[in-house]
Amino acid sequence: MVAKSCVGVVGEPFEMHIELGKIGEFAQATHAVMDAYLQGAVVPPTFLTTDFFWKDRQPGSDAWEAVEMSEERGMHAEQEYVFHGPPPKAGDVLIGTCRIDDVTEKISRAGDRLEFVKMVTEYRDKETGALVAESILTGVERWPAGEA
Repeated sequence: MVAKSCVGVVGEPFEMHIELGKIGEFAQATHAVMDAYLQGAVVPPTFLTTDFFWKDRQPGSDAWEAVEMSEERGMHAEQEYVFHGPPPKAGDVLIGTCRIDDVTEKISRAGDRLEFVKMVTEYRDKETGALVAESILTGVERWPAGEA
């Protein structure tokens, strides 16, 4: 079961360098054909999901580690991106900070218990500190009726 004590856990800040080549590779891999992506003028909206490459370089930055969700029962349920202005572009450096925002439960129609965990990652411009974007990840752990 997910530990409700994980709510409020904040990871260490991590730097995310927005690289021209990586934007192009991501755009090609996701079949995004807009020239602005391939030229690095802006990132595709889902590009921020690559932040795990940067979190891996900063120990303690991934707040999700505090969740203790079962790999057998857990799954990625939803991902949302909110931009507070133009999307990042090649050459930008962002400071990311993630936090566990919420843990909720519900019972499905089949009687299964579902535990939802929401993690919010804020991305701020390294130079100005301005909030550029947020990524909201929702994971869910499913416990079949009668098991939990």
